[in-house]
Amino acid sequence: MKTTHKQILIAACAAAALVIGCSTTRQTETMLSAAGFKIIPATTPQQQAHLKTIPRNKVTMVERTGTNYFVFPDAKSEVIYVGQDAQYQEYQKLRLQNQMEVDQAQAAELSSAPGWGVWGGFDGGVIEPVRLR
Repeated sequence: MKTTHKQILIAACAAAALVIGCSTTRQTETMLSAAGFKIIPATTPQQQAHLKTIPRNKVTMVERTGTNYFVFPDAKSEVIYVGQDAQYQEYQKLRLQNQMEVDQAQAAELSSAPGWGVWGGFDGGVIEPVRLR
């Protein structure tokens, strides 16, 4: 069976998506820490039980005593990341910056993929539609 450039490109993209998906939680935790979120361990059985009820793999806003908090559970490590609006805004900036870096890396990978050279250069001009007979 002959492997085409398209098949190689699809396999590379699938592998990249798998790696990105697996590292997402760790990246989130790293960005939350960098944004100033506090890491609070679940030390009591009640805290450990409550930790499991918080939506996983996402930052959730909760209100407590009239103040909004943003929480991210890590049930595996039995900790919760807690921040307020300022930390959440910083986290959002870090997420955007990270996404831009991922997008740039993917664009660079696609532009250097074998076979794209046959299409020639695209200079941003208008591309005329082709009429099929």
